[in-house]
Amino acid sequence: MDTTRIGLSADNADLGFSSRVRSWLRHRSARADDWTASELCALKGERTVTVVIPARDEERTVGRIVKTIRTALMEEYPLVDDVLVVDSRSRDNTARVAAEAGARVVAQDTVLQPLPDMHGKGEALWKGLAATTGDLVVFVDGDLYDFTAEYVIGLLGPLLTDPGVDYVKGFYQRPLVHGSQVDADGGGRVTELVARPLLNMYWPDLAGFVQPLAGEYAGRREVLESIPFVTHYGVEVAHLIDLLRWRGLEAFAQVDLGMRTHRHQSTHALGQMAGQIMLTIMDRLDRSGRLVVAEPPSALLAQFRRSEAADGAVREWVVTDLTVRERPPLRTVRPTGRSGPPW
Repeated sequence: MDTTRIGLSADNADLGFSSRVRSWLRHRSARADDWTASELCALKGERTVTVVIPARDEERTVGRIVKTIRTALMEEYPLVDDVLVVDSRSRDNTARVAAEAGARVVAQDTVLQPLPDMHGKGEALWKGLAATTGDLVVFVDGDLYDFTAEYVIGLLGPLLTDPGVDYVKGFYQRPLVHGSQVDADGGGRVTELVARPLLNMYWPDLAGFVQPLAGEYAGRREVLESIPFVTHYGVEVAHLIDLLRWRGLEAFAQVDLGMRTHRHQSTHALGQMAGQIMLTIMDRLDRSGRLVVAEPPSALLAQFRRSEAADGAVREWVVTDLTVRERPPLRTVRPTGRSGPPW
């Protein structure tokens, strides 16, 4: 696996970021191959591990992901105890392929009934958390082409070796592929154009995260059940902001997982994702008393989609409601008696 350490340029050492962030980068950044499955099994003890895979129309990739986890981390090494695929209203054979590969599969809308249904990736993650019991929970996206067992091993490493770590984010090289053209670091466009600039502006302690929107991360159940889950694509950035406020920077770690290749979304879809992330960030600013506006921001996004007609190309006006909805901390829905943050 091609992994790299994070380097800190001496030229940039004094440009305003705190020594706390620079120190965190040095001692809380690791590589997946810093641990082996055998080593982590010896450290696991009585703790249980769940892998949750949210999936919508991922029949081409989800089976290989599940099979890799079952073969390498359940049969060869007993590191993972449960692999759950949350079928997020797929229109293809995602559920069947995942089950045949050996996953436990639940339909998103069947979990925690009769709560009203909500939509989005964050909803699938929250339902996956609710449908499992593992002490440590690893989230992995279902659209990865080059998934390896090292993804799970790397994310579990800090949690099993450092009791001070509550939440681990993955990072990776993320190429952008257009046919035969490959931009080695061109993926993550919403990260670089939206999430990173805003986080640097308002939560500079989070500036050290290479991939703040990464869909591969892991945490301790008692922590995950104590934070809200934004139901759409703002879920990951909200996790970072909420946990920074509650647990502090030292509760985070990040691990280099190597290469991540996946199905890219259209520019149209990325615009909607960016809007949801911006609304989530504005919501967190408002909750902390740092946003003063005469009127709340509009949640409607107008876009123009090109389509072909008999008399030539036309631009269709498409309006999407990006309203940010949120599931409360799971412990408030299914009380566990654990203490949590003050929200």
